[in-house]
Amino acid sequence: MRIIGVQEVLPSSTPVVLLREEKGERLLPIFIGVSEATAIGLVLAGQEPPRPMTHDLIAVLLDAFTIEVEKVHVTELRDRTFFAELHLRGPSGSQVLSCRPSDAIALAIRTDSPILASEEVLEEAGYMAPLDDSGQAVPAAEAQVEEFKEFLDSVNPEDFAGG
Repeated sequence: MRIIGVQEVLPSSTPVVLLREEKGERLLPIFIGVSEATAIGLVLAGQEPPRPMTHDLIAVLLDAFTIEVEKVHVTELRDRTFFAELHLRGPSGSQVLSCRPSDAIALAIRTDSPILASEEVLEEAGYMAPLDDSGQAVPAAEAQVEEFKEFLDSVNPEDFAGG
């Protein structure tokens, strides 16, 4: 998966992060908290805060202790809540930690780690990216952003609980 962007759903101003399959057409919206949206959005915009944010600190700590984020994996959607795992490898071996998808994504974007989503999650909460006239998925550009905005206008935050 790759991060397309972070948007606010009106009228509630609830932030949502949009992921897209690397080799597919499905999009996955995950409603997230404001602080996580800020943490993800700053990195996407190439901005560096004057002081490190929590996810920056975690990335620095992991690096200092020679722990690599191998991947983050959105594993499940249960009772309208997304679940994720953080896969780490360090001197003592591999560890898998349960975490919120928003935190996992905020950390993945800082460590340049892959983001995965289970097929079950994509089947339940994903939707198809818009197609061009030849039936090919439209690249992440203006048309896709517009399609995403239309999708956001048609859903409620209660449809997907925060990550």
